[in-house]
Amino acid sequence: MLRVTIAQLNYMVGDIAGNIRRMTEAARQAHRDGAQLVVFSELSLCGYYPGDMLDEPDFLQRLQQGLHDLLQATREFPQLHWVVGAPTRAQGPGKPLHNSLLVLHNGQIRLRYDKQLLPTYNIFDERRHFEPGADTAKVLRIGSSQVGFLVCEDGWNDRGADYATNPFVRMGDAAPDLVVSINASPSHLGKREQRHEVFAQAAQRHGLSILYVNQIGGQDQIVFDGASFAVVPDRGVVFEARRFEEDVCTLELDEQGRFLALGGEPLPPVAAQGLPTMEFYRQQIVLGLRDYARRCGFRQVVVGSSGGIDSALTLALAVDALGADNVVAITMPSRYSSSGSVDDSVQLCRNLGIRLYEHPIKELVDTYARQFEASFGEPLQGLALENLQARARGTTLMEFSNAFGHLLLTTGNKSEVSVGYCTLYGDTNGGLGLLGDLYKTEVFALSRHINERAGRELIPQAIIAKPPSAELAPGQKDEDSLPPYPVLDEILKWQIEGHHLSGAEYEHAAQFVAQLREQPGGSELIARVQKLVFRSEYKRRQAPPMLRVRPRAFGTGRQMPIAAHYE
Repeated sequence: MLRVTIAQLNYMVGDIAGNIRRMTEAARQAHRDGAQLVVFSELSLCGYYPGDMLDEPDFLQRLQQGLHDLLQATREFPQLHWVVGAPTRAQGPGKPLHNSLLVLHNGQIRLRYDKQLLPTYNIFDERRHFEPGADTAKVLRIGSSQVGFLVCEDGWNDRGADYATNPFVRMGDAAPDLVVSINASPSHLGKREQRHEVFAQAAQRHGLSILYVNQIGGQDQIVFDGASFAVVPDRGVVFEARRFEEDVCTLELDEQGRFLALGGEPLPPVAAQGLPTMEFYRQQIVLGLRDYARRCGFRQVVVGSSGGIDSALTLALAVDALGADNVVAITMPSRYSSSGSVDDSVQLCRNLGIRLYEHPIKELVDTYARQFEASFGEPLQGLALENLQARARGTTLMEFSNAFGHLLLTTGNKSEVSVGYCTLYGDTNGGLGLLGDLYKTEVFALSRHINERAGRELIPQAIIAKPPSAELAPGQKDEDSLPPYPVLDEILKWQIEGHHLSGAEYEHAAQFVAQLREQPGGSELIARVQKLVFRSEYKRRQAPPMLRVRPRAFGTGRQMPIAAHYE
């Protein structure tokens, strides 16, 4: 029998000493549980992903010292093997580093395995820094069990579609009693089920029991959801750790290759389906904001409250993440703001229990407009006047952020960001966007979910029901400039995410677009939306980071040129 502790932890990139403290505390629990093996996640020593910090000599020296300190820590528990992830020096030509798995025991490195498959797609760019490891299986006897090791992407190519090498083939030939896979697997809609499917099929195909250990926490735009799991050949997934939470738990692997709870008790069944979509969005965004603020040194946030659905949802999520005492709203009415918008902001903030400041911008805008005409001989009007109002609000919010130290949250959603329905240096100002990977129709759905979850109206129904408007011109509505959001969102899913969508979502979007082409003016509408997306790349390049919840998000997940011919 083998006792294994899963250490699903929340690491901070670059905080090597802090990461070692977290790992040591988890090892202490593993020791109390009588485990022979404690497993941490990919690049656990430095956090995932350090990017070009790996090019800095000082950082590499800190890594070397960190590994020395970690080896010293293992001496406290001489019966325990530690499986950790760390960058290590490579030999010979190529990149100077490997993305390595190390098995540490009583002050010694007993095994080193270098990751073979280095992802360079979507949000990943590991080949930028790492050299692939050799095509070989690494197995180590721990107690009476043979344990094999993989690192993240190594386990995702069992169908042979993405790489010429399939590490599972070598591992199957080695026939270990257990395969330990350490991972830094970012979360997005459908990712949990995808992991289960890939590794359950590999376990069955090669006759292997697999322990998949992931990390949790927000790191810039991406969020790790944990959900570490165990899978066996004949039953699939038989264990799952908590999602969006740290979890340190010990399992037993018996002589027949079955996973059991500590003490030999059977494990409870694992649900095939994960969280409902809207609850997944809520938990992902809340964890992403909480960690982003904490890691960047912010305790409080500020949001411009327009009385619209986007700012209302942003405020509700911020309260969920940080607490009402740490969230401030500012309403900034102009000559075109409806009284209902201000009243709705007041009611929203009362429902959420947060402070609302009022900072009118009418006089500010009028002063700018008078000076513009005096200086340039032409009145300020049309789009320039509309954008001035957005920029006056953005400047006010940044003034508040600078004066009081709050993190400014931008409120744009994926539909608006896609087609450039936003103002640079205005409503795009901020340090983080919570809704930038949610389509407008999803913003409405998540707002309703938050109310249902609370059992009361946190977001007033008047805000959910009103037609979306930027209120930068008399009687302005979003649909004056854009297709209805249910139409726009399907076109955008088809264009931006395409086959990155789940099968059902892609089929629905593709069918919707095909039917739209058959309607009068449909092809022209699709072409207009595509052109808006292409032309707005320069805005997205200058926007704040946006938390990723879907398979293909803006930012590192979709890298497009600004100056290009797209038609």
